[in-house]
Amino acid sequence: QVQLVESGGGLVQPGGSLRLSCAASGSISGINIVGWYRQPPGKQRELVAITPTGSITTYADFVKGRFTISRDNAKNTVYLQMNTLKFDDTAVYCCQAVHRGRVYWGQGTQVTVSS
Repeated sequence: QVQLVESGGGLVQPGGSLRLSCAASGSISGINIVGWYRQPPGKQRELVAITPTGSITTYADFVKGRFTISRDNAKNTVYLQMNTLKFDDTAVYCCQAVHRGRVYWGQGTQVTVSS
């Protein structure tokens, strides 16, 4: 069984920063933590940043230059450093992983940007 646990969300003022973490646990040998998606209130889920193992890193246009995705394979963890946060970044952020042909999602962590 694969579990993905996100952490690091919270309430932040515009212009602030947060660092999200996505840690995989369970039977995860060979797991590929792909990256981050988000679902703003009342909207569809959208890609934020992905860095599949052995593939290129991709950022959504609306986070380029502000967010940075990184991974620590030894810890089976992927991070999302979010800087210069805007009101529109308010969303539930979820990480995605692929393991043995199946796609897994974490429960998500809430990020709220508010003054």
